[in-house]
Amino acid sequence: MTVTKQAPQQTPEDDRPVILITGSSSGIGLDSARFFHQKGWHVIATCRKPKDVERIRAEGMTSFVLDYEDQASLDAVIPTLKTLTNGRIDVLFNNGAYGIPALVEDLPTPALRQIFEANFFGWHELTRQILPLMHAQGKGRIIQNSSVLGFAAMRVRGAYNATKFALEGLTDTMRIELANTNIHLILVEPGPIRTKIRENAYVQFQKWIKWKDTKNKSFYENALIPRLSDPDPKKDLFELMPDAVTRAVWHAATASRPRIRYRITKATKIMAAAKRLLSSRLMDRFAGKF
Repeated sequence: MTVTKQAPQQTPEDDRPVILITGSSSGIGLDSARFFHQKGWHVIATCRKPKDVERIRAEGMTSFVLDYEDQASLDAVIPTLKTLTNGRIDVLFNNGAYGIPALVEDLPTPALRQIFEANFFGWHELTRQILPLMHAQGKGRIIQNSSVLGFAAMRVRGAYNATKFALEGLTDTMRIELANTNIHLILVEPGPIRTKIRENAYVQFQKWIKWKDTKNKSFYENALIPRLSDPDPKKDLFELMPDAVTRAVWHAATASRPRIRYRITKATKIMAAAKRLLSSRLMDRFAGKF
């Protein structure tokens, strides 16, 4: 019989800082959870699937099911935090998200609504629930895992672009509104990172995109699907491992004056420079090469 280890609950005398990380089953979320756990934080690493929750608990961290698309799951967060940490929350790292790769003209509107639930509305709901706890304790940090695609549009990423552009606008507004508090709003903008995002995106593509019925059938068949379905994809230009993001999250969580934006990978920095220097028409031509 396997004994599942669970991190001890916070006691009134426990001074461990608390971080809640969503989307912790793999990639950036899992790497960040492990790093903060090693640093002695009380890590609450949530996942969408119970089997991943058990795996996280087996590593000695706290975990429970949290699905941005499930209101009941979101409503359970605050009561759970009050049980686990006496309501203490120092850092919220909104991380869980996915893409639906397709040309925008082939993207069903219900698919766009669905991805906004997971990548945007759920983040907003969780953040609104956490903020009263941070206000009560007089401090806190909300770290939003955005993307280079949060400020630079690229073809076939329209659904993901839309959610991340919206996230950036909402986060910038919240930062202005909370400027007179000790609650910091921070955006992390990774470029290509080696995670399961392509694998997960292919699942969403198969669910939503009726590519055989479109005029773009040959593009999907010869270009996009082979890239999405490749079991051993080649390393993207400028691609880094998840620990590159974890380092930024650590700085954002612990620095006395965290940055407003953390731009990770050369691809993100190149795109940011191009947005500043190029006209809109030239930027379209440049981005269209990717």
